Amino acid sequence: MDNEIIVALVAMAGTIIGSFGGIVTSSKLTSFRLEKLEQKVDKHNSFAERIPVVEEKIRTLDHRIEDIEKGGIIFNEC
Repeated sequence: MDNEIIVALVAMAGTIIGSFGGIVTSSKLTSFRLEKLEQKVDKHNSFAERIPVVEEKIRTLDHRIEDIEKGGIIFNEC
């Protein structure tokens, strides 16, 4: 075999191995980033579920404060 053919085959093998390695690394990085993004979305969703509950409690407290102010109830300090 000629030296040029051997060099070409070695270069082709190196290119194939390098390309495959890049694809695998890129795939792992993409999977990692998707997992982190899913964790952030889950955290956000738990806040989104709790916000209406907090808003309702605030609304209830506002009404209670209004009732206390209208009734003229005075609390004695202990």
